[in-house]
Amino acid sequence: MNAIENGVSAQHKQAATHSEGQVQKLVTEAGHFVAITVFHSQTACVKGVCIIASATGVAQHLYQDFAIWLTVQGYHAVTFDYDGIGLSTDGHVKQCKSDVLSWASNDCPVVLDAVEQQFSGLECIWIGHSVGGHMLGMMPDTKQISRAITVAVGTGTWWYNSPSTKRVSWFLWYFLVPMTVPLLGYFPGNKLNVLCDLPKGVMMQWRRWCLKDGYAVEGEGQWLKERFGSVSLPIYSLAFSDDEMMSLKNVDMLHAQFTGASVTRHVIEPKDIGQKRIGHIGWHRERYQQLWEHVFAPILSTKG
Repeated sequence: MNAIENGVSAQHKQAATHSEGQVQKLVTEAGHFVAITVFHSQTACVKGVCIIASATGVAQHLYQDFAIWLTVQGYHAVTFDYDGIGLSTDGHVKQCKSDVLSWASNDCPVVLDAVEQQFSGLECIWIGHSVGGHMLGMMPDTKQISRAITVAVGTGTWWYNSPSTKRVSWFLWYFLVPMTVPLLGYFPGNKLNVLCDLPKGVMMQWRRWCLKDGYAVEGEGQWLKERFGSVSLPIYSLAFSDDEMMSLKNVDMLHAQFTGASVTRHVIEPKDIGQKRIGHIGWHRERYQQLWEHVFAPILSTKG
């Protein structure tokens, strides 16, 4: 571990001693609740608030390391679980009636409203991981967000996926999902050791999109194309060269839907941050602090 890493690690541990997250439950217009965790920055001058929108099936607690680092940089941080995931589960996931679009239309707005109420006047930055970046083009509007960082965000069209995922995704979408989900009423990812348990609506909608060349926009039609096109905030897209799920074609195809936004793409290789691997999941864990320092920090310090 070099001197930079030692310094960053010390900062992180210091923050962890006085920056415990506060869990809140918000009720959506659809009637279900969404659990958020708020991490308050202890810095003298708070710069803004960052909302971390997680990848499909990745529980919010897995972003805690990154959230705490954000508080040291002078930002309040908010993580949340979509309906049917993590702390936003009321009973068995089988009972969840949400799909990806309802996550965008119900869950994201209530989180944005809570952030606006609690941190009025502060800049709001959306950091979307995988499907968390899709939410920008699917939620009713983005007027409460000043700018966004998307991380490993691309279309799910399986024949454009990275080779390692493409070899198995066809089996997932053509056989495993249609065989298990209608029968069980949810996707039993935990038992199958594939992804995690996911709501029926989420999995079936995701499947339908992944079998379309144009992904969700082709699957849903003109209204969703227009909604993506209406996003006008600056977007910084971070892609990883060794992402085992998203190819750069996936990444470019998704961001091409943001026709009204200014999109800047950055491709990061593991060697750039002293790592052997980054991949699709894991950049938000403590061992990737050099990524945060050398990539996220400069972006955050640059006003849109």
